[in-house]
Amino acid sequence: MFCYYWFMANQDIPNSLIEVIRYFSDPDVCIEFIASLRWMNGVVCPHCESQNVGFLKTRRIWKCRECRKQFSVKTGTIFEESPIKLDKWLMAIWLVVNCKNGISSYEIARDLKVTQKSAWFMLHRVRLALKSGSWAKLGGTGGPVEVDETFIGGNPIKMHVDRRLKRKIGMNGYAEKTIVVGMLDRETRRVRAKVIPNVKRETLQAQILNGIERKATVYTDGWPGYDGLAAEEFIHSTVNHATEYVKGKSTLKGSRTSGLCSSADSPEPMWQSSRSIWIVTWMSRCFASTIVAPVTIR
Repeated sequence: MFCYYWFMANQDIPNSLIEVIRYFSDPDVCIEFIASLRWMNGVVCPHCESQNVGFLKTRRIWKCRECRKQFSVKTGTIFEESPIKLDKWLMAIWLVVNCKNGISSYEIARDLKVTQKSAWFMLHRVRLALKSGSWAKLGGTGGPVEVDETFIGGNPIKMHVDRRLKRKIGMNGYAEKTIVVGMLDRETRRVRAKVIPNVKRETLQAQILNGIERKATVYTDGWPGYDGLAAEEFIHSTVNHATEYVKGKSTLKGSRTSGLCSSADSPEPMWQSSRSIWIVTWMSRCFASTIVAPVTIR
């Protein structure tokens, strides 16, 4: 939750890498910055939830006067039990959510002067933290919500036959691809993305029911998996991409030009557009859910 509230909070934060380096060069500033986001109503002991705490300035930690335990801003966060300093952690978070084309552990290792193993550890902790965001459903303000899905993975038609058989991919190209469903609230510009096992009706509509307020307007393409949304108290409008891409106000241009989803009919292994917020050139299926998370923040 810390990573989410950092970038969603309406407060002054560094806007460039040089500002991040200068701002977080002081350890006391790092601690104060994290504490102000984590404990907005005053420092709370993570062990007993008491506010009767004292700060030990020489060690930069707090001690609870109730349970007598000590804790720091790292306790109970992704920074816990990590010897890496907070300035590098905060710079890593900034890089993950601001690099348009994403960032690898090797690049973080070069930028922060840490080993690649440490950078890999930091990167996955940051991505895991970004998965936790607001639980508020989309469409609550009355604006329409665009929903679309995409298949991510290599194009089997362009693979060597041996590699295609090894991966057990049929010529349709969708058997072993990673499927991601995305939702965009036009009114608030909030984005949700999640890896799903298939594009069956029960799977897609379960995501819509969990993520969108009932009686909201939902725009989708003509995939049969979206049929029946009107029976669930949604105002459902579709666009048949075989003949058109815009029908009145019904269009999926927002979710696609934001870089969220490419066409479900396209076998291209990346999300791309003229205004893309992230280009995924390769993605491991086992880490797909954490790799998708930064897209919703950007």
